[in-house]
Amino acid sequence: MDLGLSGKNAVVLASSKGLGRAIAEELALEGANVLLVGRSGEVLQSVAADINGKSEGKADYVTADLSDPNSAEVIEKAALEKLGKIDILVNNTGGPPPGKMSDADVMGLAPHFNTMVMRVMDITARFVPHMKEQGWGRVLTVASSGVEQPIPNLGLSNTLRAALVGWSKSMSNELAGEGLTFNMLLPGRIATDRTKQLDEANAKKSGLPVEQVTKNSIAAIPAGRYGDPIEFGSVAAFLCSDKASYITGSMIRCDGGSIKSV
Repeated sequence: MDLGLSGKNAVVLASSKGLGRAIAEELALEGANVLLVGRSGEVLQSVAADINGKSEGKADYVTADLSDPNSAEVIEKAALEKLGKIDILVNNTGGPPPGKMSDADVMGLAPHFNTMVMRVMDITARFVPHMKEQGWGRVLTVASSGVEQPIPNLGLSNTLRAALVGWSKSMSNELAGEGLTFNMLLPGRIATDRTKQLDEANAKKSGLPVEQVTKNSIAAIPAGRYGDPIEFGSVAAFLCSDKASYITGSMIRCDGGSIKSV
């Protein structure tokens, strides 16, 4: 299937590894030009070179730390300089430390909120006018299955990512008539470094070997395995495509059936 992404320009946040990298790679394979965003220029340079060596689309990068209030401006400037126009924005951020919400330092929430919520809203607000002007745009926000079924020991993540649900839905309602779509993609247990770190944290908390924790997690997934980042990236590429033009305001799961609700 031709997704109609050839020649489109995409900004992918937190794309030096994990889910962000998988999305950037799949977009580039479909012919989109991607601007990678991350904190390590050395890592980003390596990822960009890898993408450029195997994809129709081209990759470039900008170094930015989403915890920095100036990062939105830095990303916007780099995107306009390197890509010229912006068709696709993939909002993706790291997650906060694991732990119970009842044990969380509520007064310490602000830095995580600023990075995971405020920065996403700021960056999106900067690119929406460009998308409206051309009458076409895709904003895909990566969250977590925890926004539908709160995940044990991830209280902060469940809370902060849920804030983006109402925001994304509101934006979709307001801008669908302008040719823009806003959707959320919810990963379950995808085989990334983040998932490995969470398994290790759960092992430490429970006193079980990490191998047993991973085995227990897999047992709760109807698909019987962790997802491959490529599978996740492929869903993201579709949602960013011409073919998904009538999908907006939605939350799409990529979780192997983990969420128990319909």
